[in-house]
Amino acid sequence: MRQWRLWQRGLRFLKAPVSIKGGESVYCINEGQLRDAIRLANEDPQSSPRIQKALGDLETSLTRNERAALAFTMIERLRTSKA
Repeated sequence: MRQWRLWQRGLRFLKAPVSIKGGESVYCINEGQLRDAIRLANEDPQSSPRIQKALGDLETSLTRNERAALAFTMIERLRTSKA
């Protein structure tokens, strides 16, 4: 069966659903944005401590699949929010 792929706004849609439980990612990540985000999370004097605390709290209280669901939900909310 032929698999159709459509690139739109950085999102890749597949004919068959993609599980968040591992394997292929459903979002394309801009490498420049990822580098900036990692820098903000690890090096920024004001943001880094807050981000690291939130990450630590989430990583100890949520399963891997729950963290993946949260990450995708946050990306979607950021993508669709006006502010």
